[in-house]
Amino acid sequence: MKLVHGLLRSINERPTILTIGVFDGMHLGHQHLIGTTVHRARERQFQSAVLTFDPHPDSVIRPDRPKRYLASLAERIEHIRENDADVLIILPFTEEVKQYTAQIFMEYVCRSLALRELHIGWDFALGYKREGTFGRLREIGQTLGYSVHPVEALLYNGDPVSSSRVRHVLDGGDVTLAAELLGRPFALSGTVTEGDKRGRTIGFPTANIRVDTSRIMPANGVYVCRAIIHNQSHDTVTNIGVRPTFDGQQRTVEAHLLNFTGDIYGETMQLRFLHRLRGEQKFNGVTELVTQINRDIETASAWFQQNPSI
Repeated sequence: MKLVHGLLRSINERPTILTIGVFDGMHLGHQHLIGTTVHRARERQFQSAVLTFDPHPDSVIRPDRPKRYLASLAERIEHIRENDADVLIILPFTEEVKQYTAQIFMEYVCRSLALRELHIGWDFALGYKREGTFGRLREIGQTLGYSVHPVEALLYNGDPVSSSRVRHVLDGGDVTLAAELLGRPFALSGTVTEGDKRGRTIGFPTANIRVDTSRIMPANGVYVCRAIIHNQSHDTVTNIGVRPTFDGQQRTVEAHLLNFTGDIYGETMQLRFLHRLRGEQKFNGVTELVTQINRDIETASAWFQQNPSI
């Protein structure tokens, strides 16, 4: 896959079938849209292309709204690469781009690509105040030489798969359903940093993960996760929350790696959320907490034995 930044020059002259979107999370619906685009391009022996934005348009259009992104740009790029597009265009979303009408935007696209077909999602619109709906894009295409093809929503259990739906189920802590909608476990990545080392003092050392504040996290609670460090996989019990037993205030992500010893401070860790064990609880002292942690580890170990291939 060729990675291109911006639309300021001609990318190439190959006839192109394109899809456009933010693709936050690259869930099954996004994969369906890109897969349809790639399949159609191969069918016609054209080039397949995906255009996405960085930063997320919401950060420019609604700067005061809290950020709740499902994936970083690097993760989006990797997931789009896995879907076999020929070209991925990363367009910086700026105050200037925010003001583009659909006509101006598509003119820029057509200067960079020999666009023949535009495939769009069921709820797609672009341009200033989202005026570039299917009908408007089709009108523009008649003058610029491309056709527009809407792709029906991908349904899961009767409802469309969408980024907002994935966020909703993560807010409820349902990482199992989130994985089904994404087509893979939801993951968070960050640097292992020093915490207050309280876990070590009670016999359960944890890796504190510094997660970008713009990323959505599952609901507070205890999860079975798989940690990836240097391409090595480690079973973990992970806690998200404020540690109410110790009157904590700041939300943290702490992973206890099962059957592991070693210094991983400063390393990048990816946590893949596989199963929720329980919600966050406040215990009556350290002894009660330690008893529950032991139960969590036993339950997680049994879960891994029953699900070795996940």
